[in-house]
Amino acid sequence: MTVQSLSATSLRRRPSVGTLKFAESIFIPVAALLASAALFSVFLLFLGKSPLMFFQLLWVGGFGSGFSLQNTLQRAAPLILTGLAFAVPARIGLTMIGGEGALVLGGLSAAAMAIPLVTAGVPAFLTLPIMAMTAMLAGGLWIGFAGWLRYYRGVNETISSLLLSYIAIATMNFFVEGALRDPASANKPSTMPIGDAYRIGSIPGTEVHWGLAAGLVLAIGLHILMTRTTFGFAARVTGGNARAALAQGLPVGRLIVACTMIAGACAGLAGFYEVAAVHGQANASLVAGYGFTGILVAFLARQVPLAIIPVAVLFGALSAAGGIIQRRMGMPDATVLVLQGLIFVVLLTSETFYGRISFLQPKRAEDRT
Repeated sequence: MTVQSLSATSLRRRPSVGTLKFAESIFIPVAALLASAALFSVFLLFLGKSPLMFFQLLWVGGFGSGFSLQNTLQRAAPLILTGLAFAVPARIGLTMIGGEGALVLGGLSAAAMAIPLVTAGVPAFLTLPIMAMTAMLAGGLWIGFAGWLRYYRGVNETISSLLLSYIAIATMNFFVEGALRDPASANKPSTMPIGDAYRIGSIPGTEVHWGLAAGLVLAIGLHILMTRTTFGFAARVTGGNARAALAQGLPVGRLIVACTMIAGACAGLAGFYEVAAVHGQANASLVAGYGFTGILVAFLARQVPLAIIPVAVLFGALSAAGGIIQRRMGMPDATVLVLQGLIFVVLLTSETFYGRISFLQPKRAEDRT
């Protein structure tokens, strides 16, 4: 067998560039999770706690029973939607961290829209879709405004979307404690309850609300949109090089505003489900940190909409297990937040390893001879 044939055979056996990139996108986040677990174990040992017991309780609290699993999925539902709110703009090269504000504003808008409709006795099958569309429109316009500022005024989208989040939370507090406050909510200012007849029920056979199904559908739909359509291709080209996209005649401004509005609509829809399925009214409970955790979910999923689903379930389990960890180990419920923060720091560090792990890189031409 000649040298050329041996070289050809080795090249055929070598994984393709696409396969290696996919393996890298799986290997590095998983390694980051394991490194985070190791570092957190050192932290627990320093506190005199058992890491083995912690991770065992984490499994039991998140997946150990039917109740735990449903609690995990319930908490994963808004994380899928807020993860998408970060992932979609990221595909076009934007770092939007305003999902929390869009969620809060979407929930407030849905609750405000419900007040006249419920008072007038409009049927639930009409009221709920109107509430959902109102929430998505409010969230879409809110984050879309940050996208507009980015392209047409050159305002950094990370700063503007973060500031808009604080403005949205302040706006919610202003109306909930003022014009929209239900007089019966003495201890905790809230809007008028929408009532059981207008609450969204659970998926049949479970205690998980329909927000999970909406998140799954949107994740699949947006994955197809961003990877299998001309819109998604144009968004990826813009994200790679906005000047080159402009030179090719792509409508960069409209693409940026469209992607940011889609992102805001996802977060606004999460706010709708928090009102219509979880709380039944708008109040300070809407500020639960789902928007900021969604950033971490999207980071770990590498901004891939389909990958957001399992990562959101993982972080839903972390949140669901907080109570049992507090009871069994005598640790604060916020302990899982420390773990989440550690994961985020390690993930940011792991970004430097992409393209630098030798066995996950394609062979160069000089290596093949």
